[in-house]
Amino acid sequence: MERRRSLEESTVVDAPPAVVYRLVSDLRNMGRWSPECRAVWLPRPPARAGSRFVGINRRGPFLWPTLGRVHRVREDREFVFDISAFGLPIARWGYRFEPEGTGTRLTEFWQDLRTDGRRGRAADLLGTVFAGTAPARRVALNRAGMRTTLDRVARAATAEPRR
Repeated sequence: MERRRSLEESTVVDAPPAVVYRLVSDLRNMGRWSPECRAVWLPRPPARAGSRFVGINRRGPFLWPTLGRVHRVREDREFVFDISAFGLPIARWGYRFEPEGTGTRLTEFWQDLRTDGRRGRAADLLGTVFAGTAPARRVALNRAGMRTTLDRVARAATAEPRR
């Protein structure tokens, strides 16, 4: 079976795109949303295209750091960042915010940046050793994590006062 290298999940949030975007694009909140991310250090908030940040992740007994760089920012529409570890590209993560009725269709997407070849194999090995996740399990874990993340963002967005 061919390895899957991308994934996306969506939910409808009962809040306008600006509210949802504000929550997600504040990377310091990522530890509240993601079941793997514990904290993000962003030296100069707010995040802009090109901003760099450090993530601390944990799953079970596994703890690992990542480096991130904001790839694309389209206010109230899209927020995308790339993750690397030990100088190796790992993944692109992003969020799209689309008006739907009186709310927002929030879509989280993931693209595996671990390409074939020596660097890709090294990144796969790092994922197995540091995150405890073999490449074959990553899609299933990401899907479950994305659903949790979207649910947490949706609950927080509906609790936000409307402006």
